[in-house]
Amino acid sequence: MSNTNIEEAVERGTGGAGSAADAGRLNRCIALCNACAVACERCASACIAEGAGARMARCVLLDLDCAAICTAAAGIMARNSENAGLICSLCADICRLCAAECASHSQPHCSRCAEACNQCEAECQRMATA
Repeated sequence: MSNTNIEEAVERGTGGAGSAADAGRLNRCIALCNACAVACERCASACIAEGAGARMARCVLLDLDCAAICTAAAGIMARNSENAGLICSLCADICRLCAAECASHSQPHCSRCAEACNQCEAECQRMATA
């Protein structure tokens, strides 16, 4: 399937009827989940590269958890799964934890990660309650 066909399928969703606004919200949430996953992977990698060890262990672990749930949430939303709301709710919770942890550190990569997590959390929360 070409990229154009994939994008069209995501916009239509597998459930058929849906407004352009719904598709826009879905695509925004997918994009924010993907961006958050990348920010979390980069943050974890930078923390490890800095050799912070035990001091940053919780940050790294939450980064990895958050990246994993964000990637899963994006895939589930892309498939228009009936479980998207459940996963988005969990994703929002983990993003909130990761953002709080990253915000407690002064490294620039942690600040970028916290911002991405905050944005993803807000959009996933909207999707979970939609």
